[in-house]
Amino acid sequence: MTQEFDFDAVVVGAGAVGLACGYALSQQGLVVAVLEREDHIGQGVSSRNSEVIHGGLYYPTGSLKARLCVQGRRRLYAFLDKHHIDYKKCGKLVVATSQGEIPRLEAIYDQALANEVEGMEHLTGAQARALEPGLNAHAALLSPESGVFASHDYMLALEGEIEAAGGAVVVKTPFEGATPRAGGGFTVRIGGAEPASLACRLLVTAPGLSAQAVAATIEGFPADQIPAAHYGKGVYFRLAAKAPFQRLIYPPPIHGALGTHYRNDLGGQAVFGPDLDYVPAPDYSVDPARAAAFADYIRKFWPDLPADRLVPDYAGVRPKLHGPGEPQPDFQLRGADSHGLEGLMALFGIESPGLTSSLAIGEEVARRLTA
Repeated sequence: MTQEFDFDAVVVGAGAVGLACGYALSQQGLVVAVLEREDHIGQGVSSRNSEVIHGGLYYPTGSLKARLCVQGRRRLYAFLDKHHIDYKKCGKLVVATSQGEIPRLEAIYDQALANEVEGMEHLTGAQARALEPGLNAHAALLSPESGVFASHDYMLALEGEIEAAGGAVVVKTPFEGATPRAGGGFTVRIGGAEPASLACRLLVTAPGLSAQAVAATIEGFPADQIPAAHYGKGVYFRLAAKAPFQRLIYPPPIHGALGTHYRNDLGGQAVFGPDLDYVPAPDYSVDPARAAAFADYIRKFWPDLPADRLVPDYAGVRPKLHGPGEPQPDFQLRGADSHGLEGLMALFGIESPGLTSSLAIGEEVARRLTA
């Protein structure tokens, strides 16, 4: 770090992706500060997800989502092992509940092979039911690399790695804007109890739902390079009964999301969700009345769901870049070729599979900024 900079790099947002960016930059020998406006790390999008490790089955060939999900998943398991973080590589069944859904399974299988997802298997309905009795399956795909993990412990490990490399993760410190410096780098304005400014050479914005608002506070960031924000709310219901399946159970995807799925979490409880509902602003309420629609959906693949055993759990909001019925775009990692500001990488639309992809996203950001 040169004398004129307080930090080599500043990252805005201490969720999974922001911390992974800070970790990747610190692994290159840079001194990094990660700024977080909340009282603790991982309190935004990263606190309200499924904690699923995705195999990488669905994403279009050549997309960042396809490449970074597969790379990120491989790196994630190794990171979890190294840091003794709890996970279950339980595998996932993508289930066709009727003959009419078979072509959709075939398309997913072909895409998974194109994405170099390991171990994919076709299963007959009988084979799927042999693995998971009680499942309604006309046919299924098995993705053995999928799993669930303790995502907050993962973020704590990333924080520890950044600090061990001489960096800092600073909470209760909102980012209030940045100005490019003559000769390179940025002056970053921070708020909180003790407002201040600091100088850095590189700047990464990864604040999830606030990505557009944060970009708008950076002097010189073109307004036409800030994509429109959409909020995709999803609610979860927990089963007040014994978990029926050990593996993740997914129906074929719906437009804009992977559909309401089942997981057996690390505590052994059954959780269903999320659904998808576009909302005008982040909203984390869970309407108990939605249980009826959840039950109807779930009974397509689990007919024996007992009545009145779905309990409202929690809701998450995804930072989407598309509205209802619109094509779902790729992750957006916008560097100087987009906005013209050297040393800045602005991330937009980092929804699923962002958690699985986080280590690979961090490596991609660090590679582009330091090339």
